[in-house]
Amino acid sequence: MGDPETSSLDPAVALPRPARPSLFLGLLRACRPKQWSKNVLLFFGLIFALKLTDPVLVGRAIAGFLVFCAASSGVYIINDLVDLEQDRLHPRKRLRPLAAGIITPGQAISLASILLVGAMVAGLALGTGFAALTILYVVLTILYSLRLKHVVLIDVFILAAGFVLRAAAGAVVVGVPISPWLYVCTVLASLFLGLGKRRQELLLLSENAGNHRPILEEYSLPLLDQLIVIVTAATIMAYSLYTFSADNLPRDHSMMLTIPFVLYGFFRYLYLVHQRGGGGSPEDILLGDLPLLITVVLWLLTAIVILYVSR
Repeated sequence: MGDPETSSLDPAVALPRPARPSLFLGLLRACRPKQWSKNVLLFFGLIFALKLTDPVLVGRAIAGFLVFCAASSGVYIINDLVDLEQDRLHPRKRLRPLAAGIITPGQAISLASILLVGAMVAGLALGTGFAALTILYVVLTILYSLRLKHVVLIDVFILAAGFVLRAAAGAVVVGVPISPWLYVCTVLASLFLGLGKRRQELLLLSENAGNHRPILEEYSLPLLDQLIVIVTAATIMAYSLYTFSADNLPRDHSMMLTIPFVLYGFFRYLYLVHQRGGGGSPEDILLGDLPLLITVVLWLLTAIVILYVSR
């Protein structure tokens, strides 16, 4: 009889290694499809301008959403190329297709080029104003990847600008006026998310934070916590003012019924950041935390009912 220990080492009976992800899946993951959830902002101009029942405008909003999905995926790939060595030091980002070696830099460059050129061409088909905002988003995000993410505080404002450009593009593509409330609430909410992202990165990487991203040496947990408190209060106050002072809302102030959803959403997010170590990836929190996802859906459905039924 053979020695059991010797037999267990026999290559013929060795356990199979996990299958390496296919090239297609690697390219798809490099596009970061989870982050396409950020582009839902393009529908807000349509919804809050009371144009959700216009099929033509809904079609244009969907087309704009797809353009920004392509554009954002293209710049995410460029960002991964720029941060390739730093990502390999990160406990989570090292699993990204480029950092893990699933796709090559050449393949990544080819995919990014196709996505960005396609987004520009499709954007022009939707109008010069929309195309200009798409190009501005791409240029600003690339500048962020190359330089601006290394400038303290400016890095967070650039992250917020990406959200604002999405919201503005959504209004432009359907030809509705851009409400100042859309700007204010989007800027503040995106600053909240950006500061939470920096906090989680600093906490996760601890003493290695500067090696992965030098700008993190300019931040501290007390500073970020204080900034988050300021932005949270300002966002809730701005949204509350919007619910009873915006021109296109019902005169009975019924939009104020959505304020509890916003309050709970912010409180839940802060709970996840401080107690669960979340915040590094807002889309993962939104899609992975059921109470928060339900809150966002209920807020949006309530707002739609109030806007379209109570007018």
